Amino acid sequence: MNQRVQKAVIPAAGLGTRFLPASKASPKEMLPLVDKPAIQYVVEEAVRAGIRDILVITGRGKRNIEDHFDRSFELEHYLETKGKEEELKEMRAIADMADIHYLRQGDPKGLGHAVAVARQHVGNEPFVVMLGDDIMDERSQVLEEMLSVYEHYGRSVVALKEFPPSEISHYGCVEPEAADDGLIRIRDIVEKPAPDEAPSNLAVMGRYVFTPQIFDALEQVKPGKGGEIQLTDAIRILIEDQTVYGFTFEKGRYDVGNKLDYLRATVELALEREDIGPEFRAFLTDLVQREKLV
Repeated sequence: MNQRVQKAVIPAAGLGTRFLPASKASPKEMLPLVDKPAIQYVVEEAVRAGIRDILVITGRGKRNIEDHFDRSFELEHYLETKGKEEELKEMRAIADMADIHYLRQGDPKGLGHAVAVARQHVGNEPFVVMLGDDIMDERSQVLEEMLSVYEHYGRSVVALKEFPPSEISHYGCVEPEAADDGLIRIRDIVEKPAPDEAPSNLAVMGRYVFTPQIFDALEQVKPGKGGEIQLTDAIRILIEDQTVYGFTFEKGRYDVGNKLDYLRATVELALEREDIGPEFRAFLTDLVQREKLV
């Protein structure tokens, strides 16, 4: 029986330039999807998968993240005196849902560098890396299934999704080989290839289960464009020493890393809400009808 994965790392030190000016004074990870910040969806996903030891890699201007997951006694006192029991219960649940630790990256040198910063906290254990731009539907079982793959094989697992050639250049891309249990074995991986150079149509999504050997691989990675340490390059080195599996899925992911998909995610998540979904759906239906008349 392989060691159970108990720790997650959430890199959140990026500057969020695609969401300026909103991200100038507030972390992009704190931008709300309806009424919940994006990073809370990621933490809740980890907790659903049984992981409560979470390290958030932060940077300058990210203190709001820490405040969000901390207790707010003034707010709790106000809610209690006003008899707002449901809101009070929700606020306390946010602070109690997981053991969240924070570590500053300092100089943002890329995703690989952010993961490398976690080495002392993770130690010689397997762990999960979860990117905040990828929000998973709460009904999604992607992370749970990836953890099951690790527990069976004891090897790193990378989430993959099929994309058309026109979009593959936005992601890492793998060269696959068929393996057991519907998995693929990753033979090679490249960062944001041109469409005509992509080894497949399988793009890397923001969920990874890593053996601790990824840290040794990260130490060997040379800085690339912009002086950044690419996680993709470390995975490429890891492949030379041990099998890395790819777990392919189709549905349940929202990309909130760009403005259009952020809006799509907000709309879809709002429609699924029992409290506002029906009324919001009626509004959208009416809006579409009015647009047709213009």
